[in-house]
Amino acid sequence: MDLSFTPEDTAFQKEVRDWIAQSYTPDLRAKMALSKNGYLDKEGQVAWQKKLYEKGWIAPNWPEQYGGPGLTPSERYILNMELSSAGTPIVSPMGVAMVAPVIMAFGSEAQKKRHLPSILSSDVWWCQGYSEPGSGSDLASLQMSAVRDGDDYVLNGSKIWTTLAQWADWIFCLVRTDKSGKNQEGISFIIFPMNLPGITISALPTLDGPPEGEQEINQVFFENVRVPIAESLIGEENKGWTYAKYLLQFERGNAYAPGLRNMLKKVRKLAKVDSVTGGDLLNDPDFARKLTQMEIGIEALDATEQRIFSALSAGEAVGPESSMLKCAGSEMQQAITELAIEAAGTYGAPFVRNTMELARDGANANTPTPIEAVTTVPSYFSYRKTSIYAGSNEIQRNIMSKMVLGL
Repeated sequence: MDLSFTPEDTAFQKEVRDWIAQSYTPDLRAKMALSKNGYLDKEGQVAWQKKLYEKGWIAPNWPEQYGGPGLTPSERYILNMELSSAGTPIVSPMGVAMVAPVIMAFGSEAQKKRHLPSILSSDVWWCQGYSEPGSGSDLASLQMSAVRDGDDYVLNGSKIWTTLAQWADWIFCLVRTDKSGKNQEGISFIIFPMNLPGITISALPTLDGPPEGEQEINQVFFENVRVPIAESLIGEENKGWTYAKYLLQFERGNAYAPGLRNMLKKVRKLAKVDSVTGGDLLNDPDFARKLTQMEIGIEALDATEQRIFSALSAGEAVGPESSMLKCAGSEMQQAITELAIEAAGTYGAPFVRNTMELARDGANANTPTPIEAVTTVPSYFSYRKTSIYAGSNEIQRNIMSKMVLGL
């Protein structure tokens, strides 16, 4: 394992840092300081993603033939590390990191020409239609139907946990096109616009209390929705399970450590003012011990991630390691939000429902608690979901036990 950066890598790291210092403006930083989940409102989110697009860094993993920047594996790691360390907004993965690789690999030339440029530029927002009310971790049991009727599919059913569906222009969906064989053999992968007749989006209530229109997850209902087969079907009918598994390797396995460091930095800042005694909580031995244990855990995770990305640089594929990173990273995210609650103390009690509204009002907004503590409780509730989405951690452990231990 070679963890040292080359002179070229070091120069690229400086380029990234300089660009962030210029492009991650004070107003964006102020908004992100009030984000409960790492996203901005849609206007701010698209504006940030377009900045990355203009620089050429919105899709670091894309091949150059489709507009990718041609970065080396180490440069991709550095870019992700520096963006996470700076606390920049999360780039929505639904378009650039999830559906785009599937279109590249299995879509028609017409589908590539139509969709890839608008995905790259963030002119079109995508959402994912995988999970259903009765088909989450057991995704192959999904029942949303796509029945042929002439040149169209007629869609009926619902999808759940649909991230930011209220913002979406298009959706990629797994649907049931054949019920005669095994569950996995009757699934197709389709794409279509979200403004078609028969589509209804319903916000799902979550404990972080998002205001209307700012919710992160939804349930989407489809009632006799007609989509043209030639334009919507990706690859072959009933091969969707193969494409879905291909997509999942892009959904998991990202680096967590840089973002965790940034989260812990916020906890340190919050701990500087103890809401009970008015002192510095960092001087409390028990809290300092917890903070140090968390720092050790992050460093251990970082070493593991660097080992994996070093293997990627050598041309090796990521296997069950992606499941390991997902489990460790998501559980550490949750642990840090718990530590933040302890640091906030009574300052975490006033629950601010619309933190983005505070960001729009400016830095001098009148808040019932120090600005550093505003998102503490909402973020804690928001991060309860990280061990469930992208394949629950229980399922990830089953994958590791099978692929690593042979159980």
